[in-house]
Amino acid sequence: MNLYENQPLTVAELRRLQALENRYRNAAREVFTNRVEYYHRFTGGHYTSITIRDQKTRWGSCSSRGTLSFNYRLIYGPAGPLDYVVVHELCHLTHMNHSKDFWNMVERIMPDYRIYKQWLREHGQELTLTTHLKKQGIPIRLS
Repeated sequence: MNLYENQPLTVAELRRLQALENRYRNAAREVFTNRVEYYHRFTGGHYTSITIRDQKTRWGSCSSRGTLSFNYRLIYGPAGPLDYVVVHELCHLTHMNHSKDFWNMVERIMPDYRIYKQWLREHGQELTLTTHLKKQGIPIRLS
């Protein structure tokens, strides 16, 4: 359904949205790679790869093998929450838990992380392509 008019989208409009979504996913790979490279110098640890996913229940994850996975939908929001998720997952390379040491490390690297963590709780469900386009004033309708 179109957020603007509450009418079903045409096939052409759906294809346009899918193409835009693919562009954002590709852009997300570059953004996350750059942010991981930036923050990695503060965290240490060894990561093996970065994957970009459309996760339904997580913003990111870190496997015991060092694979960092990120939800591409973070690209639709402000930089702060995205950076928080990057820092959070990079800290798991050192602490594979949510211990006091883990949270101290997160806070040392990003002292205001709580603001971004709370932002994700309150606004995370808004990180969709259609909401992003609406906030940018970009019409979904082709007419």
